[in-house]
Amino acid sequence: MRRLVWSLMSVAALALAGCGNSSDSSQSATQGGETAAAPGSAATPAAAPAKANAITGQVTLRDAAQVSADAKLQLTLVDVSTQDAAPLATKTVQPANTFPLTFELEFNAPDVNPNGLYVLKADLVDGDRHYTPPLQTQVLTKGAPTQVNIQLVAEQTAGEKELAAFTAVQKQIGGMKISNGTKLEDKVSRGWQVFREAGEVKFIREQVDYGDKGFTSTDFAYKDGKPWVVVQQKKSSKDAKPNETDRAAWGQDGQLVLKTVEAGGKTSPLGDDAAADLQKQAEAILKLATNGKGK
Repeated sequence: MRRLVWSLMSVAALALAGCGNSSDSSQSATQGGETAAAPGSAATPAAAPAKANAITGQVTLRDAAQVSADAKLQLTLVDVSTQDAAPLATKTVQPANTFPLTFELEFNAPDVNPNGLYVLKADLVDGDRHYTPPLQTQVLTKGAPTQVNIQLVAEQTAGEKELAAFTAVQKQIGGMKISNGTKLEDKVSRGWQVFREAGEVKFIREQVDYGDKGFTSTDFAYKDGKPWVVVQQKKSSKDAKPNETDRAAWGQDGQLVLKTVEAGGKTSPLGDDAAADLQKQAEAILKLATNGKGK
């Protein structure tokens, strides 16, 4: 009887061990299945494939800049290996004032020339200011990518370019031929210096004392006998610090390209009437200082 009991107990133990091994094997198989799950399954979602007919990416600004809600981004995909080639695709994004800015530019794949050299041009326009990449962004062919990150840099405005050129001339007036003049008017004392180069008036510096109404110190620059750039400081008196600085500049076509007023540490647009008045002052002092000859 004792021998029979031990035999039954041994069978039961073996049966339990078999159940345990079966459970472990089942669990191991399940874990192994999860590890080997195919890409795109519920366990490991696959990344969306890139479009074969689109250039995608992000646009950022190199320098932190306040871009207005009116800013717009112009994207142009063009083959630069062909002169005057029509763009393969264009797109305008507006507003474009939140960065990084994600974009997608679709194109017609059959129109792509495999031997072409494609560039994605990006131009962010905000008023007079343009932001462009310092280097061309090659895409699409010859091993170039279809996903790119473009960094934009602020360009000088037309007015800033004229002002920079004005500053360069201003630094050279010491080497020019100089003449002086004065004029006394009712409650107004006026004096000036004329700077000439090759017989042409390039610069006039004028100081006007209006008595208790204030004092102005103005630099007038000319091109071809016409007002080019005017920078006028307004003071309470000759030795006082400027309380306002007005600037205006005109391009070669005579169009006003710069009009700013700086006061209280802030710069704001100068009114059109005030800019027109500076132009009239430039014409008047040129006529006065040259006895009407303009040179």
